[in-house]
Amino acid sequence: MTMPAPELTTSPEAAARMMRQAALAAIGVSLTLALTKALAWWWTSSVAMLASFADSGLDVAASSINALAIRHALTPADREHRFGHGKTEALAGLAQAALVGGSALFLGWQSIARLAAPQPVAAEALGLGVMALSIGATLWLTRLQGRAAKASGSLAVAADRLHYVSDLAANLAVVAALVLSATLSWHWADGAFGLAIAGTIAWSAWTILRHALDQLVDRELPDESRAEIKAIAARVPGVLEIHDLRTRMSGTDIFIQLHAVIDGGKPLAEAHAISDTLEAAILAAFPNAEVLIHEDPSDVVEHRAVFAPG
Repeated sequence: MTMPAPELTTSPEAAARMMRQAALAAIGVSLTLALTKALAWWWTSSVAMLASFADSGLDVAASSINALAIRHALTPADREHRFGHGKTEALAGLAQAALVGGSALFLGWQSIARLAAPQPVAAEALGLGVMALSIGATLWLTRLQGRAAKASGSLAVAADRLHYVSDLAANLAVVAALVLSATLSWHWADGAFGLAIAGTIAWSAWTILRHALDQLVDRELPDESRAEIKAIAARVPGVLEIHDLRTRMSGTDIFIQLHAVIDGGKPLAEAHAISDTLEAAILAAFPNAEVLIHEDPSDVVEHRAVFAPG
């Protein structure tokens, strides 16, 4: 999963509102589904249903952590946090990855035990009804989260959405297990699909962990975004070239730093105006960015560190 680029037509205020709505919706949906699946597991004794119930239970915890992280991440910068609180989202991603990974291990163990001792599944109709409800609610939630993630570029919302997308695959696997067990007496299918669900959840945990670590260690923006910044600079009159381009994300905030080479014969005020034009052009493409530009006169040779990204 790659992090979505924020939509330029969405204001920061609207994006923040969508993030909060998505976070609260995730808690409501996960709590409702966890309670419903607990009842279904009690009646069906299906390990695949147990897998789905345990996953929904962890969804409640993960989405609650996400909601708290989003609330804190949207707090404006203050004297003690000059760059804002955006990395709270990445910390929440680490917690979510740990919860999801633990769930995958537990479900894998349960599924292997059921494969070793297959059992028939009871109350299949109830189980199928619950899974139909789960699939419908999860589809609605992932669409809401997708719009919020696209509008804000939020790691927390995108990670939570990835988790619920994996839930869709898990729910379909539960349906298949219930149907095969009831119609063909393939009782081994319950444990087999439970194991497949555990694998899907484990992959989700790894993806969430990877993106959280990317933000915590200040990974550069994707090559496409860096190329766009360079293309913007090339179109600004008076900017001869740029170098030492550095980028990173913190929550929904983007930080962009670069050196712009300007004709050394221009007055300081004119060079500053060119720099302001470049900054405005970058902000038009990345409205949630903080841009820092250092102006270099073209007739001065600057000794740069060889490791500095360009």
